[in-house]
Amino acid sequence: MRGTDGPGAVKVTLAERVFEDIGARILNDEYPPGHRIRDLEVAEELHVSRTPVREALQRLERLGLVVVYPSRYTEVTSVTAEIMAQTLEFAGFQAGIVARLAATRATPLERQQVAMLIERLADAEPGTDAARARWDVFAFLGERTGNTPLRSMLSETGLVIRRNLSACDDPHMDHDRIQQLCGELREALNSGDGDAAERAARALHGI
Repeated sequence: MRGTDGPGAVKVTLAERVFEDIGARILNDEYPPGHRIRDLEVAEELHVSRTPVREALQRLERLGLVVVYPSRYTEVTSVTAEIMAQTLEFAGFQAGIVARLAATRATPLERQQVAMLIERLADAEPGTDAARARWDVFAFLGERTGNTPLRSMLSETGLVIRRNLSACDDPHMDHDRIQQLCGELREALNSGDGDAAERAARALHGI
């Protein structure tokens, strides 16, 4: 369990630890779509009782990553084209908010750091590499918004976004367009232009 006993320590419950463990397995395709998760087996493997496992699975179900069939098993959901499109739309609007706030609140050093991440996105291959690079950019910016509720929401939904968009090609854009938008985002962040940063962030998600 993470955390310390000092002031301001962050305590992680057993259910949280199980949630992170199962979530990572889904994200890494160790638990692919259709995989059946049995709470007793997970509890034995992680050396915990079935209660935190069930709590974690219920949380994953609320996020749409699994379906729980009471007294039977839990099944990992599939990512349909509709779910992918909805997730991309959601991620795009959130990325816009994140970019707007970070544009005015990031430090000069943080602007340099995110510029390197944006460069990786501009050069990434379509599909998994691009999806991962895009997430890295906006996860970094999310930590620089200075907005605790927003950061908490992104932490909760990040797993869903990464899983549902892990194989999503850049929406209806060729490489030149992606590089153009990356340049616009980088410039907006450097100049502290929240409006332009939000537009570029959304456009990178096809919005």
